[in-house]
Amino acid sequence: MMKFPCQSLMLTLLIVFATAAQAEMSHMGMRMGEWGMVMNENYDQLPQGCDAIAGEVNVTIKAGREYAKEFPGTIFGYSQHEFDFPKCTRVNVTFINEDNIRHQFMIHGLPTYLHPQGMFHLELYSKGEITGTFITPKTEQTYLAHCDVAQHMEKGMKAQIKVGGGNGNLPSIPGISGQLNKDVYELDLSIENILLIFALFILGLSSCLFFFVWYKA
Repeated sequence: MMKFPCQSLMLTLLIVFATAAQAEMSHMGMRMGEWGMVMNENYDQLPQGCDAIAGEVNVTIKAGREYAKEFPGTIFGYSQHEFDFPKCTRVNVTFINEDNIRHQFMIHGLPTYLHPQGMFHLELYSKGEITGTFITPKTEQTYLAHCDVAQHMEKGMKAQIKVGGGNGNLPSIPGISGQLNKDVYELDLSIENILLIFALFILGLSSCLFFFVWYKA
């Protein structure tokens, strides 16, 4: 007599667990759901040469159009374009997307034995907030961080991560090393342009005088 209620209960539990698994999956340093994803996270595996976790740092980086206003020629931006972390340090990154479109914060060049393809990846499909963790290598290097969505890096979403002081600045980091192809708004005062301006001025003045005389007549 209890067969059907038990089957119903089991079916209900299966549906609940399947829905939860679909909403967010987590395995091998990867978390993903309808909100976005965290890939190649590392919370406790030490990079080579690190005897222990030297410390822990919490940082917040925001992404959105608002942060492009300071840099002419850009459309998107990060709230901060440079980070400097000590070696062998656990870094907890809180990534906040303030736009209603997909944005990423990806760090490249990390040790591949800890991060597949040398990449640590945070991504949000729309407005939201996520946190991911990585451990800085025992090195003095500057790493690229950017958004890999088409044209987002080219339009301003680029930053640099210095570990142990880094080894210099990367090119075209907004506010740090300038743009490779900077927009130019200088006034062109070549002879051709001056003559063109003068000719247009004479033409405009002649037109005004003509209509003034015609109106008076």
